[in-house]
Amino acid sequence: MNLFFMRHGQASFDAATDAERPLTSLGRQQSADMVQYLTQLDDFDMIFVSPYLRAQQTLASLNLPAHIKVTSLDELTPESDPTQTAITLNAYIEHFKMKKALVIAHMPLLGYLMSEYVPGLEPLLFTTSGIAHISYNNDQVHWQMYTPQ
Repeated sequence: MNLFFMRHGQASFDAATDAERPLTSLGRQQSADMVQYLTQLDDFDMIFVSPYLRAQQTLASLNLPAHIKVTSLDELTPESDPTQTAITLNAYIEHFKMKKALVIAHMPLLGYLMSEYVPGLEPLLFTTSGIAHISYNNDQVHWQMYTPQ
């Protein structure tokens, strides 16, 4: 299994609510630049994305192939419970027998989700548009972080 976690791009604070914060032009560019780390984009089984505007815009910035299934999850908002979010993601992964998935969400949730998926790992900080790739091979877990230049 390959699981990718991506934080949304840089967002403006000029919005009525946190959920309505749009990406800045830099945020759109950061997200588009990070597509190089999402290897073989056409073979993602599913993409999970926060319903918040900046996460939805980050997804759009990636210009992913249209055939990839996208699921918006309320469990991917900034203050969501990471354990419950992991349970939800794992249910999808198991049900659809996924081999590769992408999650686009927010801090602090993403940092805590990393701890849910990588035993013994302290919560990490993600830069805007930062990506973590976790791969599972037999009983071994490997992870790597990618950040915008």
